[in-house]
Amino acid sequence: MTIKVDDFMTQDSSVTAADILAQRLYRAGCRFAFGMPGGEVLALIDALARAGIEFVLAKHENAAGFMAEGVYHRTGAPALLVTTVGPGALNAVNVVENARQDRVPMIVLSGAIDPAEAATYTHQVLDQREVFRPVTKASFTFDAGAAAAIADKAVAIATEGRPGPVHIDVPISVASAPVAARPAFDRRDAPPLQPAEGGDLAQARRWLAAAERPVIVMGLDAMNQNAGAAIRDFAESFGAPVISTYKAKGLIPEDHPLSLGAAGLSPKADRLLLPLLAEADLIICAGYDPIEMRVGWRDPWDAATVPVIDITAAPNHHYMHQAGVNFVADCGATLATLALGVTPRAAWGDRIARLKSELAAAFPRDEDWGPAAVIDTCMTALPEGTLATADSGAHRILLSQMWRCTEPRGLMQSSGLCTMGCAVPLAIGAALATPERHVVSFSGDAGFLMVAGELATAAELRTPAIFVVFVDASLALIDLKQRQMGLNSNGVDFEGPDIAAIGRAFGGAGHTVRNRAELQDALQAAMAETRFTVIAAVIDRKSYDGRL
Repeated sequence: MTIKVDDFMTQDSSVTAADILAQRLYRAGCRFAFGMPGGEVLALIDALARAGIEFVLAKHENAAGFMAEGVYHRTGAPALLVTTVGPGALNAVNVVENARQDRVPMIVLSGAIDPAEAATYTHQVLDQREVFRPVTKASFTFDAGAAAAIADKAVAIATEGRPGPVHIDVPISVASAPVAARPAFDRRDAPPLQPAEGGDLAQARRWLAAAERPVIVMGLDAMNQNAGAAIRDFAESFGAPVISTYKAKGLIPEDHPLSLGAAGLSPKADRLLLPLLAEADLIICAGYDPIEMRVGWRDPWDAATVPVIDITAAPNHHYMHQAGVNFVADCGATLATLALGVTPRAAWGDRIARLKSELAAAFPRDEDWGPAAVIDTCMTALPEGTLATADSGAHRILLSQMWRCTEPRGLMQSSGLCTMGCAVPLAIGAALATPERHVVSFSGDAGFLMVAGELATAAELRTPAIFVVFVDASLALIDLKQRQMGLNSNGVDFEGPDIAAIGRAFGGAGHTVRNRAELQDALQAAMAETRFTVIAAVIDRKSYDGRL
């Protein structure tokens, strides 16, 4: 990506520091910003509009950040979140930390009281950079004299290496300050890194040349580097099955014979997949970032006895696993370099086909009614290429195993931080960025209620997204864990409102369904709508038992 401004800025008092920031963000691909305005960001929002960036009013800053992330997943441009001073900024901390843990490039612009004003004024004044510093890759105070440099640095830091959020505190007077003429400059990305010839590369090639049962584990780094084609080609050449993290689903189409789907959260899936690693004579971590994985994936192999090649975008400081050879480099370029001159010897036989059958049997689709029936009916009724989002909860574990992705980012979710309330705003953002695609959101009723107010945003944007809600009036996953621990049910059940009526109250369509036929009819009606639809699928609160 090249970020470029006009050859020279004109010395026009109408060009402000906020204009420079907005122009740079536009040239980075940003077309939408999300948030809630306050007096401290009015000049900034005005500058965004002049640059061609539409500001979308959300009903809460946390949801605004997820809408911005939904746009990022469809366009590749950094997510853009705007908050006003004090409580507005602090409302965004959860979604910013989610962006850090889920490796989402996000630019967070927060209004700020001018330093001179803050010296003798205390209302809503706090050190916002200190708040955001632990949950971002970097935090800046915007300055008119360095507007272009700060904007460029923010985009570069947010998008390079492992992507993540960058915060810019924008003092009121700085946003509207005029800027003087100065020559423009370009920033060009460095070429993809790949390992140099040497001892580690030679060792890795020897391992690959000797391997008869290689396995690939791919993850977030590979997705962010668009390494899907390279991994697929490598896997096909060397007969290596591919295990994916949830975020990397679809990087290799999940109907591919070598794709084993996702791992890391479902005990049922992991009981089938982890033994395969024990059978492998070479494990290749292709952009595998273990931030998504649960405790069962801590030291899932013994690097002292099995050869492991780890290709990542950042050094291993997590110690979730270890490897014999580590490359901090571009995943696709490294795999291509690694394969040079190596003759494949894979001899898995029918082991992978049998394992795929076992995985399918572990998550049956033929129940009369329940969460699996809801997912299966949606997969059958909705057209190929439908984009999906998933909230945190029991339904996400089941959905992530059953929903088949044939493209990257076909299922969007929070899998690093695993925060609730993300699915609805993610779907709104994805639908706004790609109105030609069908978008379906899956939420539990508790997560849906956290962000139900954003249905007003969906109505204002006239997005026909479909919001499917698993209604069991319970925090089903926590209830399941309580029962597994032999504890009494406590603090997990609630009086559920009429979910479908909430959808209708906000200007959308609303349906309550209790069987497959009713759900099928509701989905057909939803696809014919020009407004959003809420579908409340009523299920038993213990219907996840034995399924995860």
